[in-house]
Amino acid sequence: MMQTPKIIQHIRAWLKDYATQAHAKGFVVGVSGGIDSAVVSKLCAMTGLDVLCLNMPIRQKADQFDRAAAHITDLQKEFAHVRSLTIDLTPTFEQFEQTVSGSLKTENWDLAMANTRSRLRMTTLYFYGQINGLLVAGTGNKVEDFGVGFFTKYGDGGVDISPIADLLKTQVYELSKELGIRHDIQVAAPTDGLWDGERTDEQQMGATYPELERAMAQHENGVTRESLSGRELEVFDIYARLNRATQHKVQPIPVCKIPAAYWA
Repeated sequence: MMQTPKIIQHIRAWLKDYATQAHAKGFVVGVSGGIDSAVVSKLCAMTGLDVLCLNMPIRQKADQFDRAAAHITDLQKEFAHVRSLTIDLTPTFEQFEQTVSGSLKTENWDLAMANTRSRLRMTTLYFYGQINGLLVAGTGNKVEDFGVGFFTKYGDGGVDISPIADLLKTQVYELSKELGIRHDIQVAAPTDGLWDGERTDEQQMGATYPELERAMAQHENGVTRESLSGRELEVFDIYARLNRATQHKVQPIPVCKIPAAYWA
């Protein structure tokens, strides 16, 4: 059984120790209105160190922006050391969009523009992190970061520390209940917020997080697809496909090693 209070205190202590050893003043967190960023920002605030929450809309849906703003307000009421900024990146994104508009629009255009949003936010987080002496706290969970690679390389995958990357999505929800995260965030459908049209995580991946978590465990435990059927087999294959396709995100950057004989 998951010992939620102990896990929360463990992460809080880990965050504080890491920041202290790194001589950082605290953390900067991008708050999206989703469950992962809400949990991470609350854990960071619990360290007692400086926390800067950034709400970074890019043509954002009103409900996502409002949930993020309300969560930040809740944090600031509870913790005096939490600051916040709203950085509207829409003009910056649209300027980039206009600049590259003459490029050939291949089938990957929409995905490339979605990932550009994430990379603009990463750049913004590191800017404010650097000028304030703060670490960029990542908000990825275990199934996203190490299972299906549901993050943008050098976007939301570009962070200094990952406090919840050893927790499955369902476990993050358990933490959110213990932490008293807003109900509207707990019940909101998970979405990356990178598209003009609403696309939930389930719609993009083809499976729910609980389904993917079960498939992840099956792969790790050596279950074969021949032993499965129906929806379970379908999700097993979805997980395998996503996992294979995203190894370039998960594995270290390939380095071309020069043979020793060539230095002679």
